[in-house]
Amino acid sequence: MRPDGTRVKNLPPLVAAIPYIMPKRYDAWNTITENIDEEVIKEFIRDQRRQGVRLNHMRVIISAYYKASLENPKLNYFVMNRKIYKRNHFCVSFVIMKKLADGSPSETTLKIYLEPEDTVFTVTEKIRSTIEKNQNVRHNNDTDRFAKFVFGVPGLARAVFGLAGFLDRHDLLPKSIIELSPFHTSLFVTNLASINTPCIFHHCYEFGTTSVFVCMGRPVPDPLAPEGVRKKIMPMSVVMDERIATGIEYSRFFAELFRNLKHPESLEEPFNSVLAEKAAVK
Repeated sequence: MRPDGTRVKNLPPLVAAIPYIMPKRYDAWNTITENIDEEVIKEFIRDQRRQGVRLNHMRVIISAYYKASLENPKLNYFVMNRKIYKRNHFCVSFVIMKKLADGSPSETTLKIYLEPEDTVFTVTEKIRSTIEKNQNVRHNNDTDRFAKFVFGVPGLARAVFGLAGFLDRHDLLPKSIIELSPFHTSLFVTNLASINTPCIFHHCYEFGTTSVFVCMGRPVPDPLAPEGVRKKIMPMSVVMDERIATGIEYSRFFAELFRNLKHPESLEEPFNSVLAEKAAVK
């Protein structure tokens, strides 16, 4: 048994066979681009700032994604060595820029863990506190320190990552390494809008267990807006591993995700409260 997930058994034969037909994550990636209503998100962010709460697009989108995944748990599955696993937690990896002591920019990758009782406010605090800690020019997180050590010894990186990949494929990779790795994650997010860049289709890494990669692009004018109306949309691309869920399951997930983004005020309540309400109705 893996420290980050449990193998899913009793799958329909075709579903179980797909990882054998497409053994690599890059064999199985599907893509979609959706346009988020920029005005709705911006108005929600403005309303919260009037109340003293500082949100941004990435925090809202991560919250909407996680809430939708709670209703569609297969989005938190992953494939390793042709086997499908159910992850036993939900985490998000993302990249931030920080300045080194000499003033030069540097990237570092962070990972946070979310819980069903979270809200957009607790997600925001988790992201804010993690970024704040890691933007300190004197601070290197555990992942940075590990990478610096590995690449500081000639030939060690190839041996370490080769061994890690072997152990991962055989469910033997230690929990401590999985927690260090940003590539072992439920969701990887990149915010290219923050550097004024269009969205791209970012691959899901073959190393690790990333099944979905979301890219937020630079907002652009809405081509469908009525004449004379100035309105912007934010393109968002999603690259996903088709082996973890069926087309109808992905469809239901995306319907829920964009429902959350159209009504971001729903993210103010604990995410699992909606699940409890639906269970009570049933």
